[in-house]
Order: sequence, then structure tokens, then C-alpha cells
Amino acid sequence: MQSAIRNPQSAIFLVGFMASGKSTVGPVLAAKLDRRFIDLDRVIEANVGCSIVELIAREGEERFRQIETETLREVASRGAAVIAPGGGAITREENRELMRRLGGAIWLDAPFDLCWRRIQQDGATRPLAPNEASARARYEQRLPLYQQASIHIPINESQTPDDIAEMIIERLRKVAEEQEAIIF
Repeated sequence: MQSAIRNPQSAIFLVGFMASGKSTVGPVLAAKLDRRFIDLDRVIEANVGCSIVELIAREGEERFRQIETETLREVASRGAAVIAPGGGAITREENRELMRRLGGAIWLDAPFDLCWRRIQQDGATRPLAPNEASARARYEQRLPLYQQASIHIPINESQTPDDIAEMIIERLRKVAEEQEAIIF
């Protein structure tokens, strides 16, 4: 991870639960860093020719996770980008290792209640969060995995995507400075 943050060609992965803001903050962050933004779910949908909802209904969550890993590996190997994997990508060890090796993971640490309100408001069908109880169970299950990210960015309702992108950039600068101090 140390060399990845200093390497301008490495990927930045935004991780977090559904509706934590990955797809909203990602394009803003990418523009500020002059990088491409890749929403992994949109790439998967373009590749398979259907929505994630349809893919999971047709082939199951496990097949979706396999496709997600293949797609993550492909887009991350292309170099400098801000990549927003789906909220469950972190559940596979292979994905966590890939993110460690090819870049740095930044956790958009939005509390469950905020995520759930956003899920209800966005109107999108989320097959892995059909109700609050199952969504909360997934959140709790994934929390220790999100906590492994190199950088944690606390998210609250009052922050704009620009505010969050600026916080991320500041944290990246701080980490880079700290690493330089350790290395030199």
C-alpha cells in the first residue's frame, strides 16, 4: 500500500456499503485528480448486456461476484483511475488483495441509517437489500472488511460530494507525507 499511494499510476478504490456515496463522490474525486472514473457496476452491466438485478436473478449472486472480480482485475490493471466497486466486492479475499496490490482502498464510512435512507430514496432495486433487516445484516457482516481500508473517510448527511473529495485528497496528501518521512 505504501508505494501504491505515491505511485501516480495506481488505482484508487472507493469502498463502502450500498449508497455510501461511491458513485457520487467518485466522478468528483476523479476530476480533481485528473483521472478516469470507473463505476464497476456500470462496466459489468455494459459487458453482460443486462442490469445487475437481472444478472443476479438469472445467474445468482456467486456468478455475479465472479464476473465482478474479473471486471475489477481488468479495469484496475489499466492504471490511474478512481474505481467504485459495488458494496460487496470487498467480501472476496481476491478482490481485497487486488486492491492492496494495485492501489489503495478508501472507505466511505457512512453510517447504516444514512445508507438505508438513501437506499429508500433512490428507488433503485437492490436485490441484496430487499428490506432494512437484511440490509443491516449485510452492513454488519461487511463492516470489518471495510475497516481494513487504508483510509477511512467519515460520511455524514451534510457533506457534499465536493467536501468528501477534498477530504480524500487531504488524507492522500497526509499519507504520502507520512510515508516520505518514514522512508527518508
